[in-house]
Amino acid sequence: MRAIVQRVSSASVTVDNEVISSIGRGLMVLVGIGRDDTATDLETLAKQILSLKVFPDESSGAMWKRNVKDIDGEVLCVSQFTLFANTSKGKPDFHRAMASGPSRDLYGSFLKRMSELYRPEKIKDGRFGAMMDVRLTNEGPVTFTLDSRKFEYVEEGPTAASRKTPVKGAGSNRSETATPAEPAIAAEDARTQE
Repeated sequence: MRAIVQRVSSASVTVDNEVISSIGRGLMVLVGIGRDDTATDLETLAKQILSLKVFPDESSGAMWKRNVKDIDGEVLCVSQFTLFANTSKGKPDFHRAMASGPSRDLYGSFLKRMSELYRPEKIKDGRFGAMMDVRLTNEGPVTFTLDSRKFEYVEEGPTAASRKTPVKGAGSNRSETATPAEPAIAAEDARTQE
């Protein structure tokens, strides 16, 4: 699973000229579900989102000290299958996204788990499969990409596969590799997890 997380002062979703969901200060989260995602990915991503320290400490002014639960903020989630698009040939290809039926079920489970880990009244969402207008005011701007599997979703061609190097400290039982540009990112991830 993949998420684009934005720190917002407000956000809303409109369907057919009707606002169906809105939040004040908190997180706007676009959620993409890959074709082989499972409950493990759901659990990982939900915990990553709710523990991400993107808000300042109001008393000290120090940045990156508080998560959305610490500030009693809200979370607006919107299902976004296009996060798994392959755009290498210009025209988007969505074969890496999960099909609509199972994706709807997994997304529903994701929302339920977010509510269990926080508070149900703080978790809002759009309308799965609908054409939505999403509006937000990004504070900062502050935007992060979270992925339940790190580099595993990166599709590698024949030349990239020959340059693979192991990723140390990536935090998964899955076999993980990185292209030459990725070890520095993996090392950065490992340092921030300590």
